Amino acid sequence: MKHRIAAMILALTLLLCAAARAEVYHISDENEMNFGRLLINLIHAHENPQPGDAEAVQGVVDAIGALSESDRAVAEMIADHWMAVYADANYPMYIHDGGQRATALEGTAIPDSPTHAFVVLGYKLQNGGMADELVKRCDAAAAAARSFPNTILVCTGGPTGSNNPKMHTEGGVMKAYLTEKCGIDASRIFIDEEAMSTAQNAEKTFAIMRQQGVSTYTIVTSAYHQRWGQVDYNCMAAFYRQAYGYEARVLENYSCDITYNEQYKNDARWALYHLSVLLDLPQSVKDAIERAI
Repeated sequence: MKHRIAAMILALTLLLCAAARAEVYHISDENEMNFGRLLINLIHAHENPQPGDAEAVQGVVDAIGALSESDRAVAEMIADHWMAVYADANYPMYIHDGGQRATALEGTAIPDSPTHAFVVLGYKLQNGGMADELVKRCDAAAAAARSFPNTILVCTGGPTGSNNPKMHTEGGVMKAYLTEKCGIDASRIFIDEEAMSTAQNAEKTFAIMRQQGVSTYTIVTSAYHQRWGQVDYNCMAAFYRQAYGYEARVLENYSCDITYNEQYKNDARWALYHLSVLLDLPQSVKDAIERAI
């Protein structure tokens, strides 16, 4: 187990430059270790659940709040969402069935309004083009767009892939596919062409959603990536609320039916890592997290 954890931490460390920290909000220096403790408690609640997990998490949130009320607000949003999507074994997942419409979502609380965005997360390009997995994410997004024709879509992802001489972007190729192959009106689609990680996806997307007056959103991605993506986005939502007073909350989830990817099989650990990057925790705190898990 320890060897597997060490390998995971090493792989994550190598991605540090790609998963740049957020520039929107910074937690206080005095709370860095407390946020590290919070992340440790959250991953334990997922991997080794115990009856007192909620109380332990709340205790750390209270300690954070004793030093900074704005940090408390961020910690509460992170903790509440993690416990909802990772610590709750009954968290519902909506999966695209391959049809032209997102029938699974049609009875949910999603409003058919431009104040709701379907956020489509990118996937590494292959020779400058879309991998099958990215096509499936876009097919799911197109189905959602047809079921809710007044909503907007935000496609996010920069120029990825090793053989991409024309620097095609995930956001760009997704928009082209959605308009040319799926028939979605281009005026509904907004794109980020800079993000190089899920954490950066969140920061770039929130800038677009704030500009467009979006108040709720649904992440569209692969099933194994859904919870991890939500954790990143929810953290960014907490930052934007503190920095700008802007509120946007995740309302539902929608995924293409890819439930396993060898590289990302332990998605909770990837989510934990991205939280540590978004929170800009110092290496000493990251080392403490590694020792504790």
